[in-house]
Amino acid sequence: MKHKHSILWAMAAIPLLIIACNKNDAMPSTSATTITIENVLDSKPLVESGSFKNTGASPVVMPGEAISIKFTAAKGQALSFATMYGWSNDLFFAPANPGIKLYQDNGTPVEGDVSAQIKLWDNGTRINQMPGAAVIHPGTTETAPRAITEVNGTDAQGNTYAPASTLMKATLHYEGNSNFTLIITNVSGGTTNPTPFSPGVWAISYSVGGNLLNPNPLFEVGKPSVNGLTNIAEMGDNSVLGNYINMQTGIFTPLSPVLVVLYKGIENPIYKIGENDRGKGLKDLAQKGDASGLAAYLKTLSGVKAVYILPAASSTVLLPKIGAQAGSSVSQQLSIASGDRIAIASMYGLSNDWFFATKDNGIDVTVKGDVSYSIGLFDNGTAINQFPGAGNEQAGLGGTPVTERKPIAEVPNPNGFTTLPSISSIIKVTIN
Repeated sequence: MKHKHSILWAMAAIPLLIIACNKNDAMPSTSATTITIENVLDSKPLVESGSFKNTGASPVVMPGEAISIKFTAAKGQALSFATMYGWSNDLFFAPANPGIKLYQDNGTPVEGDVSAQIKLWDNGTRINQMPGAAVIHPGTTETAPRAITEVNGTDAQGNTYAPASTLMKATLHYEGNSNFTLIITNVSGGTTNPTPFSPGVWAISYSVGGNLLNPNPLFEVGKPSVNGLTNIAEMGDNSVLGNYINMQTGIFTPLSPVLVVLYKGIENPIYKIGENDRGKGLKDLAQKGDASGLAAYLKTLSGVKAVYILPAASSTVLLPKIGAQAGSSVSQQLSIASGDRIAIASMYGLSNDWFFATKDNGIDVTVKGDVSYSIGLFDNGTAINQFPGAGNEQAGLGGTPVTERKPIAEVPNPNGFTTLPSISSIIKVTIN
C-alpha cells in the first residue's frame, strides 16, 4: 500500500514538474548584443551640376543671343560656370571662385545684374593671338602649360580685351523656394571684342558647417587646367568636363545622432506610416536632428525597455565617406530577451524633415548580421520639402523649415528633386 501511494504521488507530481519546466522556459533569459549604425554613403562634393548650350540651330551663343541655367541653392552656396571666349585660342569666361554669390549675408536671395562677378581667364595651354574672327584654332601650344590666370585688360602676349562684364551680361532671378534662373546674354556685339560663347558647364558645391566641400569645382587660379576645362577653353567642347562634374555630383548627408529603442509587446513606438506626426518629439528629430524630446517621451511608455541616443554628445553627427576618409559609426550594447525588438531613427541631415527608421515593427533581436534591409527613408510630413542639400529652409543649412501637415510616408525614389542611392548604400545597421 505504501508503494502504491508512492506511485500515485509520483504520477501526481508529473504535471507539476511539467508546469514548473514550462514556466522556467518562458522566463526571459537575458543576453548581450551590440547594434552598430554606420554612415556608409560614398558622398559627392557637388549638389548640382549640368551643361548648357544654345538651343537654336547652332549650340554656340552668338552676339545678341542668350541662354538660361535653372538650379536650386541654399545660403552659402555659389554658382560656378565656364564657357569659351569663342574667338580666342584658350580663353574662357567664368566667375571667380567659388562662383556667383546667391544670397546676401542676411539670407536674402540676390537678384538682378551680377555681370561684375564674371571674369575672363587664360587657360595657359595655347599662345594667344589677337582676339577676333581670324584667330586660328587651336593655335600654337605653349612650350610648357602655364597656370590659369585672369585676363585683366591684356593677356601674356599683350593683346587687349574689353572687361568681361561688357561682353557678357549675367542676370539672376529668384523663383522662390530656393530656385534660381541665371540668364547669360552675349552683349559683345557692340564692342571692340565681339565673340561667340561656346557650350559650357555649371556646378554648385555642397555647403557643410558653413564651408563648401569644393570651393573650386571647375578650375583653380594659379594651377594648371584639369579635368577637361582645356577642351572648353580651346575648342568649346564641354563634354569632357561635363562628364567629370557629373561624376562629382550626387548625395552628401550626415546622419543625426541615432535614436535606438528596445521594446517588447507593443508596435513600433517611434512612428506609423499613414499617421500624422504625434507631437511627441519626432518632428524635432526629423527637422533638426534633435532626438532628446522623443527619447524622453519613449521612456515613459509601457513596453519600452531602454532608449539610447548615439552618440551621447547630441551635437555630433555621423558623416559620410569623404574621399579617402571613412564614414562615421556608433555602437551600443543592449541587454535583450526573447521577444524584444529594436527600432531606430536618424535624420537625413540635409533635408527639411526626412528621417531614416526601421520599417514596420522594428527588428527582431534574434536576427543577427547586416539588417540594413529593414531601414527605410520617411517624410515626416511636417515641413515643405526642398532639394536635399540645397534648400534655404533646411535647418542643417541654417534655415527654418516651413510648416505643412501631411501623414508620414516613405520617400519615393526618385523623389522629384534627385535620385538617391539605395538606403543600404547610405546607412548600414548591424546586430552582433
